[in-house]
Amino acid sequence: MRSEHCLTRNHIEVFHNRVLSSGPQRIRFRTLVYGSTLPLLVWTGIAGFLHHVFNPIAPMVLCGLFVTLIALGFALRRRRKHSVRCSFYGALGAVLAGSMDGF
Repeated sequence: MRSEHCLTRNHIEVFHNRVLSSGPQRIRFRTLVYGSTLPLLVWTGIAGFLHHVFNPIAPMVLCGLFVTLIALGFALRRRRKHSVRCSFYGALGAVLAGSMDGF
């Protein structure tokens, strides 16, 4: 993959499309997090609820699941010759966007 095509709108899906520009260009981590505000708030609320109702182990299991999925996505993207930055942003964005599909 050519470096100028990595980290573009085509490779990273952010939850809110209005955050991204109209054409392919590099995005920053702040833009990725801003575009993923809704999934971050929902999952933080779920983790807080699990902590309150059950015990501190439940949110740790939930966070472990997210870390595992992000690591798997990162490894798969690196295997397809994406850059490290593109792989991390893509894995994080894909896990957050995919986690909201059930809601």
